[in-house]
Amino acid sequence: MLMQALTWPRSIKRLVVVTLDLGLGLLAMWLAFSLRLDTLHWPEGLQWLVYLLGPAMAFPVFVHMGLYRAIFRYNGIAALLTTGRAVTTYGALLLALLLLAKWEGVPRSVGILQPLILLLLIGTSRALGWFWLSGQTRNARHRLLIYGAGVAGAQTAAGLASARQYTLRGFVDDDPRKVGSSINGARVHGASALPALVEREGITDVLLALPSISHERRRDIIGHLSELPVRIRTLPSLTDLASGRVSVTDFQDLDIVDLLGRAPVAPDQELLERNLRGAVVLVTGAGGSIGSELCRQILRAHPSRLLLVDHSEYALYGIHQELQAAVAAQQDGAAACCTLVPLLANVTDEAHMARICREHQPSSIYHAAAYKHVPMVEANAAEGIFNNVFGTLSVVRAAVEHGARHFVLISTDKAVRPTNVMGASKRIAELVLQAISACGRQPFGSARTPTRFSMVRFGNVLGSSGSVIPLFRRQIAAGGPITVTHPEVTRYFMTIPEAAQLVLQAGAMAEGGDLFLLDMGEPIRIVDLARRMVALSGLTVRSDAHPTGDIEIRFIGLRPGEKLYEELLIGDNPLPTAHPRILRAHEEHAPWSDMQPRLEALRRAALAGDTPAIMALLRQMVPGYQPAGPASP
Repeated sequence: MLMQALTWPRSIKRLVVVTLDLGLGLLAMWLAFSLRLDTLHWPEGLQWLVYLLGPAMAFPVFVHMGLYRAIFRYNGIAALLTTGRAVTTYGALLLALLLLAKWEGVPRSVGILQPLILLLLIGTSRALGWFWLSGQTRNARHRLLIYGAGVAGAQTAAGLASARQYTLRGFVDDDPRKVGSSINGARVHGASALPALVEREGITDVLLALPSISHERRRDIIGHLSELPVRIRTLPSLTDLASGRVSVTDFQDLDIVDLLGRAPVAPDQELLERNLRGAVVLVTGAGGSIGSELCRQILRAHPSRLLLVDHSEYALYGIHQELQAAVAAQQDGAAACCTLVPLLANVTDEAHMARICREHQPSSIYHAAAYKHVPMVEANAAEGIFNNVFGTLSVVRAAVEHGARHFVLISTDKAVRPTNVMGASKRIAELVLQAISACGRQPFGSARTPTRFSMVRFGNVLGSSGSVIPLFRRQIAAGGPITVTHPEVTRYFMTIPEAAQLVLQAGAMAEGGDLFLLDMGEPIRIVDLARRMVALSGLTVRSDAHPTGDIEIRFIGLRPGEKLYEELLIGDNPLPTAHPRILRAHEEHAPWSDMQPRLEALRRAALAGDTPAIMALLRQMVPGYQPAGPASP
């Protein structure tokens, strides 16, 4: 019956509550007369009119004051206060009417007794309805512990009181002064009691309500929780909690940084803003994973104009709308002075890119536009070469001819001793910038101020399109299997904000022809990342040793052009920079005079779609390029 009532249309539910209140109004009037006259009352004469006038006066007052806009199962102190104000207003009107009318047989005190009784009846009905509905949480599928008995934890507990999908079984906190106390009737336990508590209470979820703790402490807590058969959830950041309201819909899976297992690289704000504040900045691939984050962070550095270049209308529309909202939210800040210019353009169109640079005169260009998915580029070598190599050359030429002072290329660790077309194409793009930077004259006949070129090379970006993180999450949600190409495959990882910060800071340190890379720590085995994600979801890995596990990890073989491990550096002994986690590398490259004829031959092969010729030219142009053999079955 309860579940059926919850599915009724809102209008039906409201009609039921109005009918209940009218009935309670009549009951309150009968009780008021009976108490005043000291007998079980039956109305006579004008008393019938008072019985009818009471509900008739109460209904419009209650509607006007919003009593029927509230939802029973979300009622709280505010709703009860509104009810009190509405009944008080109605009572004042009723008493005034009885004092003025002076009807025979109608005691004036009824005007005081009836509203008081009505307030008691309506308040009781609302409380009973709330308990009736919220009582269903005893059958909730998720039995929850909140880790953190502070303000965020208490707010969360208050929000959970009306959430039928969760049952709060208690709090956990590291502060011994809080252990043994209770919040909203839920006991606070010490962290050491967690394993026994999970087993005894059948806990399914642990919510981290610790928005202000350090990354290191958060990582330690997650490490201990990952050994328990629970799903670990988290609250939004302190900024998102500033409103003081917490909803169960705010619960999130662990942040990508938690999966990374290390603290992100701290940015240097002066480096971030050095080439951006008050400047005209152009970002190609602005709608992509890296390009869009670059745009967000560039906007915070207060450029005068931000040019968003992308060939995808949908992606360009999305980032433009997002940044417009960010500018509107900072009407009193410097970001509001930034002009956003969305530009639909393909970087391989030299004339269009030249026209953009001529019209807007960007001083800094961040080239993020590229095809990056290894199997896709391997299967479409000509398009990959044309976009990644000649798209880069097109933007470089426009930058040089129209006086851009800084040009930063976003590269990849797959450019180091590449085994696939994507990596080789990115290495050629690097070689183009290095050769032009080392050229004693302007390669395109321009007499303008030389552009300062730099490249930023980094590993895989967590959470980007095509990343394993969203893929693994989908596979876990579907019940598995998780597909991993090889048990020994490893990758370097960083977050999207880290990657964007590195690009901006490296560009500010460039002297010309620089190749920057990030000290990313140790590479991570993909299968270990998969196991960690399964554990943090409160599930177990199914294997020969544990056949009753929840999620299978299935090895499917290396994809075409895929390497077991990636490298960031071709040579040895990278040099330090002003940033403790950014390194500068010096690698051998061909002079521009040698590059030009090979680039023309590569262009002809790409335009003709001649894959064998493309592969032959890549072997000539990219030292260390060794195409991988057929993928494992």
